[in-house]
Formats: sequence, structure tokens, C-alpha cells
Amino acid sequence: MQKIINIIKKNKSVILYLFFGACTTAINVICYYLLCHLLEIPTVAGTIISWFVSVVFAYITNSIFVFESKATGFKNKTLEIIEFFLGRVATGVLDTLIMFVTVDLLHYNGVIWKIISNIIVIILNYVIGKWIFKKK
Repeated sequence: MQKIINIIKKNKSVILYLFFGACTTAINVICYYLLCHLLEIPTVAGTIISWFVSVVFAYITNSIFVFESKATGFKNKTLEIIEFFLGRVATGVLDTLIMFVTVDLLHYNGVIWKIISNIIVIILNYVIGKWIFKKK
């Protein structure tokens, strides 16, 4: 039992990142569904709003629980938030580019490449988050 506890302690940030990442994804999908299917907001607007809401949730959970941010003061917190959002914008653009090239240009299987792209994005988001929250 102690081995399991030690493994969990050693990998705490990864476990929490995966848990809150799943929650972030659920929030994104539910928000998108509510906006676009129930309120009939156009797809692009619903996607952008859903992305924003889920990134706000991701920032809060990542800064408090996953990476335990040490940033204090208005200036440092603001810089941290900006860096977090820019990192998420960058990986969102990367995801879009991967999908455009592999599916639209090369005509590969979209589901397979969405999974591959998401794995890349999740890894990059973790690395970026770790850098943003630990450098302070």
C-alpha cells in the first residue's frame, strides 16, 4: 500500500493534470452543446466561448491544484494569466494546423489524427503549464 501512496505522491501533478484536463474537456463540450444546440448560437461563436470558459477553468485548476502557483501581486498574476492563455492559444493553433494538414490536405483519417493531435496538445499544455507556474 505504501508503494501505491508513494507513486501517487511522486506523480501528483500529472494525475491532477489528467483529472482536471478531463473536467476541462467536459466543460468545453457541455458549454458548446448548451450554446450551439440549445441557445442556437453560431458554431464559431459557440466554439470560441466554450474554449474561453474551459481555459478559464483550466487556469484556475492548474494554478491552484496542479502546479500550485507561487505568483503573488497583481503584476505577477496578470503575467501568469497572459502566459497561460497565450500557451493555450498556441496549442490551439497547432491543433488546427495539424488537423488542416493531415485531414484537409492529405486526406488522412480525421478521428485518428484528432487523437494524435490531442495527445501532442495535452503534452505541450502540461509542459507549458509547468514552465509558467514553476518559474515564479
